[in-house]
Amino acid sequence: MTSTLDNMKDAFAGESQANQKYRAFAKKAEQDGFANVARLFRTAAEAERIHAEGHLKSMDGVGTTAENLQAAIAGETYETEVMYPPMFKQAEEEGHKSKRMFGYALEAEAVHAKLYQLALEAVYLCPICGYIEFGKPTDACPVCGTKPEKFVQV
Repeated sequence: MTSTLDNMKDAFAGESQANQKYRAFAKKAEQDGFANVARLFRTAAEAERIHAEGHLKSMDGVGTTAENLQAAIAGETYETEVMYPPMFKQAEEEGHKSKRMFGYALEAEAVHAKLYQLALEAVYLCPICGYIEFGKPTDACPVCGTKPEKFVQV
């Protein structure tokens, strides 16, 4: 028997996929000269996004910004370390065209994880010149020489 949480996860996944699919369908309809059909697909995509966001909130899937960054890091790391490597390998072995996008995603998701990690480590601002540092500064400001302990955490 499935739980309500399982149902919410399935609903979130389905609505999220419908959003992306309808956005792709809208691009194709536009290319084919069907502007009204493209608008319909975009409108439906937005409705699906609203549904997905509602399901995510119902699962308490949106936390503090720090919690959201941690969740994003975990998701991106999972994709680069667990999910995409075997997918890429299999597509490569089969000579399937999906290897291209799997390869792109594998590299891009690693960058996303690093960027989220930098954001999680906090941003510090030099109060004299406005220089921004990711992570707690250990050296003087490279622009104006202000001591690292004078930086303000943002």
